[in-house]
Formats: sequence, structure tokens, C-alpha cells
Amino acid sequence: MTVESTAARQPRRSAGTKSTAGKRTTAKKPPSNEPELVQLLTPEGKRVKNAEYDKYVAGITPEELRGLYRDMVLTRRFDAEATSLQRQGELGLWASLLGQEAAQIGSGRATREDDYVFPTYREHGVAWCRGVDPTNLLGMFRGVNNGGWDPNSNNFHLYTIVIGSQALHATGYAMGITKDGADSAVIAYFGDGASSQGDVSEAFNFAAVYNAPVVFFCQNNQWAISESNEKQTRVPLYQRAQGFGFPGVRVDGNDVLASLAVTRWALERARRGEGPALIEAWTYRMGAHTTSDDPTRYRHDDERQAWEAKDPILRLRRFLEASNHADEGFFAELETESEALGKRVREAVRAMRDPDRFAIFENVYADGHALVDEERAQFAAYQASFADAEGV
Repeated sequence: MTVESTAARQPRRSAGTKSTAGKRTTAKKPPSNEPELVQLLTPEGKRVKNAEYDKYVAGITPEELRGLYRDMVLTRRFDAEATSLQRQGELGLWASLLGQEAAQIGSGRATREDDYVFPTYREHGVAWCRGVDPTNLLGMFRGVNNGGWDPNSNNFHLYTIVIGSQALHATGYAMGITKDGADSAVIAYFGDGASSQGDVSEAFNFAAVYNAPVVFFCQNNQWAISESNEKQTRVPLYQRAQGFGFPGVRVDGNDVLASLAVTRWALERARRGEGPALIEAWTYRMGAHTTSDDPTRYRHDDERQAWEAKDPILRLRRFLEASNHADEGFFAELETESEALGKRVREAVRAMRDPDRFAIFENVYADGHALVDEERAQFAAYQASFADAEGV
């Protein structure tokens, strides 16, 4: 199975020259639509210098670079398998991370073991970095558990479906570890859509006032379901931090090196007692918001194609090949490992029990409730109608 984007990428044409009043001058480049952001690897896989953030990845080894590549490839393979399983009726829903691997792997690998992570429901790559077995992520989406792992075993909280609430949870936890005298940090993940929630603004305010050691990591994948950035905010998201009194940085979320460096910076300053920071990872959701969504109804193919040219996995592969940090044997071996992971995920999901269809009615109230009893009876009759139809 191919794990990389194969979109053809055309190099930009350099500006030509023109003559004015007998003088030959260089034509001005048209204004770029690309935002200013921290970038260490270009889409072509070329390393660029950054005086402020280079030091945070200065000691990275070829082995570690291959490890980042492996993380992204296997995360994408797992994600693709989960999407396929949902289409086959094995999962009730799935939220794909396709296209956001660099933001998640880079930031996830920047955390220390004693740091604590508060995810949303799409942070499969961060879960991978924290050592959560991928198959444990799937029980909730199959409807057989409410999480699937012990948060305290990996300092990785359960997935949060309520949009933006985990930012408050993370801030409260960060305030708590400060009182405990710990030197660890907390990181909270959310999307651009969640940034419009009041919970996130409240978390920003509490974190700033109490100087909490928390990093807010916003994966701006351009779309809050079907609402584009233009309908969500009048200013870049990272600039919102200024109004609360802490720094904000926009990073190329398709650049795993830059994501690693900027997150290390933010976590280190948090551990030193310098308070919160906001990271806006500028990336793109290549697939649907979830498997119940149809992105073709609200966005154009040319937009996706433009982002395919910035594919995070292909970008790092080009750098590895150009730097002679990886050979064909490495990529072939990884492809074999990728297929083995896909098989393991399929077998694990199909071995899970079927969800209890009536569990949704349990524990709604401590005692019985007439309306819930009525709804349960209606649902039971509806389910029985299928059995009657099969018997005809």
C-alpha cells in the first residue's frame, strides 16, 4: 500500500526581467499567499536555516530522522486501515489524521515521559509517540468501551469528543503540577474550529493569569468541518495569544523538523516556569472531517492538490535520500512493517466483541425514567423489525 502522496510537483518559475526607460530591472515577485511560519524543511525536502529554532534540532541524528519518518509512515498506515474498517462496517466512525502526520509526530516526539498530553479525537500520531497501542484507539469508535487505555500509564488522556473542553482540563492539570512542585509540562491539542469555543479562551486566560506550564497546540487544518478559516477568524490564530499575555508561534505543520523544534521550545520554557505558549501548526486535513463527512460538498479538488504538493512524508523522504540518511532497503523494510501493522489492526478489530446496542440507555439516570424506558422500547421494536423482514 502506498503511504506517500504521489502528486506531481512543479517548481516555481523564477520572475523574469523587463526593461523600463531603457534600464533593465528585475521584475517584482507577486505577493505570496503563503503565511509566514517557522520552516526547517521545504516541500522539496531542502533544509533551511533558522537562527531561533535550529538549536532545538541541532543534535538530531540520521537514526532519529529515520525514526520520525517511520513514525509518520506507520501512523498513516494505521489511519488508512481504520478508515477502511469503518467503511466495512467494523467501526461506527473514524476521524482521519491524513495530512497532519508531521504536526503530530513532531510535537509528540518533543514531549518527555513525565509530560502530560490532552488530545482531542484525532491525535493518533501523538498516541503512537506516547506508546499507546494503536488497536486500543479503536474500541471507542467500535462502541465497545469509553476509551481503551489507562491515561496514567502513558500520561496520555482519553480522547475528548466535546470540542475544546480538553484545553481547560490541561490548564487545570498544569496548575496542579505547579503546586506539586513538578518540573514537567502539559500539552493540549485542538483544531482551528475549537479555537472559536469559549472553553479555549477561558483556558488561555487561566493559563496566563496563573502562569501554568501548558502548551496549546492548535492544528489548523483549514476547515472546522465545513467552515473555512475565513469564516472563523479575522486574524491568524497564533496572534490570539498576545491578547492573553503569552507568546504564539505559527509553524509549518507539514514539516516534522519544525514541529519538533518549536514544540521543544515551548515545552522547555513551560518547564522553566515561563508560562504558556500557543503553537499554530499550519497544515491541512487531506481527508474528510470524519467518515460521516463529504468534503467535496464544500471544498475544491485544486485546494487538496496544492496541499498534496506539501505532503509531510514525501518531504522528509526527499531529505533523507538527498542526505544519504536512508537507502532503498530501509524504505522496503518499512513498507513490510507497514503492511504487518495493517494486518494486526484488522485482526484486532474483527476480534473485538460486537457493541451492546442497548447500552446507550443505561446510566442515563441513576434511577429509572419513563421517557428512557419508552425510547428503549421503541428502539427494541425497531431492531426486531429487521429480524421480521429477514424471516419473510
